[in-house]
Amino acid sequence: NVTYKYLVVAYCCIVILMEMYRVGKFAKLVGVHPQTVKRWIYSKKINAIKIGKEYRIPHLELQKILRYERVNNVVIYARVSGRDQKNDLERQVEYLKNYCKEKNYNIKEIITDIGSGLNENRKGLKKLFKLVKEGEVNKVVITTGDRLTRFSFKYLEEFFNHCGVEIEVVDKKNFKTPHEELVDDLITIISHFAGKLYGFRSHKRKKIIKQAKKLFSE
Repeated sequence: NVTYKYLVVAYCCIVILMEMYRVGKFAKLVGVHPQTVKRWIYSKKINAIKIGKEYRIPHLELQKILRYERVNNVVIYARVSGRDQKNDLERQVEYLKNYCKEKNYNIKEIITDIGSGLNENRKGLKKLFKLVKEGEVNKVVITTGDRLTRFSFKYLEEFFNHCGVEIEVVDKKNFKTPHEELVDDLITIISHFAGKLYGFRSHKRKKIIKQAKKLFSE
């Protein structure tokens, strides 16, 4: 029985040690110099256990540091519908960069898309989803909600929040009325399907969009 108890204690000790890191390994995982980790230990920024002459750092401390480092890590996302709007895309990005600078946000990545807000296969949007799901950021900064999607913004926002990511809409003052949003959405749908039928650069598509705008403005 005594031998069994010693074996259980020894096993528990091994399990505990397996979930701990030496200073060098911890430093590599966090991306800092080992001396920095030692300073954190001495200043009580992180907890560590001294075993002999060496320190062992619990896995929970690694998670704590990684969460701390991720605070205010943001992704800028900007989108325009067509290639003729590249200047507008650049203005969006510059505007968001200045906004993040004022907020002292750490810009991890700038993602841009050229395509319809109805297209769920946008290359930039897929990249954004990957960053969100992998927990690389804690905030996505956009000018207005329709930059991410024309429809179901609330559902997308709920999904991001579930992943621990906040969507920060910068240009809230320019939010449109429900009627204006509905008109924009209808024109977007007409534009999208007219482009599929006649080509996105065709004269027919432009004519249909012009007629739709005139109809909805009456």
